[in-house]
This record gives sequence, structure tokens and C-alpha cells, in this order.
Amino acid sequence: MRTLKEQFEEVDGNTFPGKTYIDELLMPVFYDQKEYLFDAMFKIHTAHTTMLGEQGILTEEETRRILAGIDEVENLDRQSITYSAEYEDLFFLIESQIGNRIGDELAGKMHIAKSRNDMGEAMYRIVLRNYLQDTIKNAEKLSEAILDQAENHVYSVMPAHTHTQPAQPTTFGHYLVAVYDNLQRDVNRVKQAYQTVNQSPMGAAAITTTGFPINRERMVELLEFNGLIENSYDAIGAGDYLIESAQALISLMTNMGRWIQEFLRMASKEVGLIKVSDAYVQISSIMPQKRNPVSIEHSRSIASSAAAEGMAVVHMIHNTPYGDINDTEDDLQPHLYTGFNKGNRVLKLMRAVILTMDFDKERAYQQARENMITITELADVLARDYQISFRKAHQKASVVAKKADKENKQLYQISLHEINDWLGDVALTAKDWQEITDPICFVERRNITGGTNPETVKGMIKKRKGTL
Repeated sequence: MRTLKEQFEEVDGNTFPGKTYIDELLMPVFYDQKEYLFDAMFKIHTAHTTMLGEQGILTEEETRRILAGIDEVENLDRQSITYSAEYEDLFFLIESQIGNRIGDELAGKMHIAKSRNDMGEAMYRIVLRNYLQDTIKNAEKLSEAILDQAENHVYSVMPAHTHTQPAQPTTFGHYLVAVYDNLQRDVNRVKQAYQTVNQSPMGAAAITTTGFPINRERMVELLEFNGLIENSYDAIGAGDYLIESAQALISLMTNMGRWIQEFLRMASKEVGLIKVSDAYVQISSIMPQKRNPVSIEHSRSIASSAAAEGMAVVHMIHNTPYGDINDTEDDLQPHLYTGFNKGNRVLKLMRAVILTMDFDKERAYQQARENMITITELADVLARDYQISFRKAHQKASVVAKKADKENKQLYQISLHEINDWLGDVALTAKDWQEITDPICFVERRNITGGTNPETVKGMIKKRKGTL
């Protein structure tokens, strides 16, 4: 009777590559490479062959024939390029396809002074820089939309929250400028990641460069990199460009996810400050009165998923030996591409939502009058205008808050006589008490740098528009 091992090997084989290895590793990697790296691969083949010709390592005729073969294979119907167990991966299959047209010996010459190591790293960087560029572009479009709405709402008073509780009055414009500034720091992180990514590893070959007289600087030009990773070990062994890109994505999506969640709260029927455009809501299948803000809901969910893809990259690099990590990256790269693709979906969705949403100014103003959120102005007025120490003024404001809460009154519902009775040894004027309870007055008085005063916010917006 045959052993289990013998039965398995009869189906799977006992020479490389085994069927399981093909099905679960080589074939999935092949199609990932075909989907993401195809164009970058041919860009590198063309640039490297051109450089070899310029350096006299290839003759003019060899260079011409190799470039013609590269061009012919690049323009094949990609659907016709399918996995074959005859070749380990896409790179060897493409070399074979070129060899079929110009001869295997000449096709092999295009790999002089080039390894799958430096070529793989260069391909990853070329593809990743495109995702980073798209992210920067979409984030800047979202930024423009945020500033546009902020400018519309510098006078739109609303409650600000701390610890999820109504805290003090602000304006929707002031709030949106905060969101904008947070986003800009993440845009700068993505831009810095782009600078780190857009460096050429070509010429590092396997890990120690080559004995051929190649021109690494020329490859920087041909592949449109910003610079060269000088040390060849660094070019092949380091994966920090992947970590930096992943961290930029994680930060962007995490920070966006926080204010997206806030938008979802504001769009709820109970809060009712934001009304999402009909173009971006869905009704319930059974409750026709509902306007479900699915565009915001999906954005929140996709942002979390994108951040998770970035975390997967960090964890996959963790404890990877310092050397050739191409094999690791075959499995790693799709997480980055998928993560940035998801991130760009979030950026586009939220731009559409923000550009087209309405803000209920009257409801926001009424909410800013409630929950005693102007009470700190009482303490400020007592300290500033009535010569009471700030600590004592704060204690008096606390007494007022407790008494008002006990009587279930808003501040504006308390009469001047009643408030002065509660304060005891100080008598507010009617004008002072009216201004203390007015959230518009509260907002206007905060006119120092970065404050809520509409003119101050206008100044912030103007400055940011000048740099966007």
C-alpha cells in the first residue's frame, strides 16, 4: 500500500516546482506582477539596454535589435501572456518571449550588469511613486474643497466638543481649517515618502554592483528618478522606502478616519448639522423616510481597510533579513498598491461629499446656545472686567452651571436678577450677561492667532489658499 507521501507526490510531483508551489505561490505572484509591474519592467529593460549601448557594452546593432524585441513583446496582447510552469516568473517568461524574436543569446545580453534584485527594487519604486503622486493630487483636491467650504462658514457658529461632550462655541469654518491643517501634514508626509521612493537602485545589480563600466547616473535620468541610492547594499537591502510609504498611508487614513467619523455624527438625524447631497445618500429598502449617508460610512470603512494594508506592510518587513527582499516583496507590494488605491477612493469620495453638502446654520447656532457652553466666558468676564481672581471666577461659573443644571435651564433662560443672586457679591450688567450667553459674541472675542473670530479665520484661509 502506498504511503500518504507517495500518494501526494504522485499528484504534486517531486521536482521543482511542485504543483502546490505553483498554485499557491508562483501563479498568484505571476499575475500580481503582470497586473502591477508590467509597464515598469519594460521601462527598465528599455532604459538599461539604452544605457548599455551608450556605454559601448552593446554594439549599436545589438542595441537596436534588443530594443526592437523589447518593443514588440511590450505591445503584445497582454491577455495572451499567461503563466507557464516552464518559467519561474514573469521576468523569465518575458526574456523568453524576446528571445523568440531576436535569439536567446542576444536577449540574454540585455541583462548584462542587471539583476532581478536591482530591477525588482526599481520596478517597485516606479509603480509606488505613481500611487504616491495620485494620492498627493487627490489629497490636494480634497484640501481645496475643505477650504472652499470653510470660507463659506466662517460665521456659522456651532458647538465644539471635547471628550465627546459639548465644550465651547466655534464655527464650522474654524473646524474645517483644523481638518485642513491636519490633512496638510499628512500630504507632506506622503510627499516626503515620494522623495524617498523616487531614487534609483539600478546598477546595484545583485548587491555589490558590477565589473562592467555602466553609468548608474544615466539610469536615474532615463527612469526619471530624482536621485541615486549610492551604496549598492543599501539599494538592495533597505526597505525603509516601503515602511515610510506605509506609515504615510496609515497616518493619512487614520487622521481622516477621525473627522470622517465626526462627519457621520454631524449627519445623523439627531445632530442634523450636515446634510449630504442626494447624490451620495441611499434610502432604506424598507424605511423610505431614511437618508443613509453611505458615502461617509463607506469612506470610514475603506479608510480603516487602507490603514490595515499599510500595517500589513510594516509587519511583513519587520525582522526581514537585511539583504535581498525581493521574494518578500512579491507578497508585500500588493498590500501597498491596494492600500493606496483604497486611500484614493476615500479622498475622492470625501471631496465629493464636502463639495456638495449643506450645513444647517440655524440648527448649529441653537446647539451652540445649549448645554451652557459659553460658561467659560462668564469666568473670563468676571476676571477681566470685575477684578475677580480667575480661580474664584471659575468657581463662581461652576456654581452657576450646577444651579442652572439643577433647574434644567439654559444660560439664556436665566434672568439677570437670578444670575446676580447666584453670583452673590458681584452684579453683572444686562449687556454683560446678554453677551456672555451669546455664542456669536463668544466666537468673535477669540480674535488672537488661530482663534474662532471670523476675521481671524478668514486670514487663516487666505494664507492657506496662497500656499495650496
